[in-house]
Amino acid sequence: MMVTSIYKDLALAPAGEQKIAWVKSHMPLLRALETRFIKEKPFAGKRIALSIHLEAKTAYLAQVLVSGGAKVSVTGSNPMSTKDDVVAALVKCGINTFAIHGASAEEYQQFVKETLACEPHIVIDDGGDLVHELHSVYPEYAHHVIGACEETTTGVLRAIAREKNNELNFPVISINGAQSKHLFDNRYGTGQSTFDGIMRTTNLVIAGKKVVVAGYGWCGKGCAMRAKGLGAEVIITEIDPIKGLEAKMDGFGVMTMEDAALVGDIFVTATGCCDVLTAVHFNLMKEGAIICNTGHFEDEINLKDLQTINVGTFEARENIDAYRLENGRTLYLLGRGALVNIACADGHPAEIMDMSFALQALGAEYLIKHTLDRKLYAVSDEIDREVARLKLQDMGISLETLSDKQYQYLNAFELK
Repeated sequence: MMVTSIYKDLALAPAGEQKIAWVKSHMPLLRALETRFIKEKPFAGKRIALSIHLEAKTAYLAQVLVSGGAKVSVTGSNPMSTKDDVVAALVKCGINTFAIHGASAEEYQQFVKETLACEPHIVIDDGGDLVHELHSVYPEYAHHVIGACEETTTGVLRAIAREKNNELNFPVISINGAQSKHLFDNRYGTGQSTFDGIMRTTNLVIAGKKVVVAGYGWCGKGCAMRAKGLGAEVIITEIDPIKGLEAKMDGFGVMTMEDAALVGDIFVTATGCCDVLTAVHFNLMKEGAIICNTGHFEDEINLKDLQTINVGTFEARENIDAYRLENGRTLYLLGRGALVNIACADGHPAEIMDMSFALQALGAEYLIKHTLDRKLYAVSDEIDREVARLKLQDMGISLETLSDKQYQYLNAFELK
């Protein structure tokens, strides 16, 4: 028997509704889809299970899917990023929602189970937890799955691993792979929202500080760009020689984390891997160093190591835990190691997530209209370019078009 919503306090709903209304006013692509979905009902009779960082922009995506006729069940992809007032607003408008800020691992597992108990046709995922659970823990809920859309690099990597092992039981569309997603969401969204979280939480200046960014993928590039713009001296750590060289050519210092640990003032992990910061690095850091993560999982910062060498912890400020180490120095961890951009702030800007969530909605519609094999798919070039075109249109920007002569000229090269 399905449980009807798990939430903290329904009285918080008005604040959540206000937040949703605000982001809706800044998400024109989703508004346009909502208008079309109301008329066409592409998801009529379909159930959608959704797990993305549960804040206002995600809530509006859920409402847009409902407008298309879907029965939607929602949870958050990380308890630290869940906004209880937004959850209450979703519950109040009749969407089954299972999420509480700061929930334990056991509670989170229950939320995932209850979300999947709807036996979804479509899965919209962020990090791959729903897809993983449908394969490994709750296969009884997967009988009707048509396919999934995955938001993040981490979730795509998990799907790739399953596909390589011939263990992917339904198609997955890599929303993250779309150019109109990762070139903007990962770079500009992560860059701005990460430093929003850091500055809002610490109330400290960035200019003049040494900021160490672990990883120079699109998220790391965005963080480095914003840190530089704020006046920081930026240091990159990398494992990939191409990305390391790119970072150097972009004007950043490049070194190992052991070397960076000696000089960094603020550390931002953005790799998608584990043990990026361990006891080896903590013991080298100077007094007052600030540590945070903007990768999907908290594993990037080895919190067990930090606790092991800790001799006393206290809350220095809301969302800042101070760790006194055996060597006498104090380090500051933001947001308990969860994604700093949303555990300590409000996540990516609404205008950025408008593009990513338009891709999610269109990806879900694509799954409904097409029969796909059990493998990972890229977003179609048609959808990718249409999202970018609509975004430019909303910004009042027009592009050049090829003349017939130019088209024939370029086509002639392709034929040679």
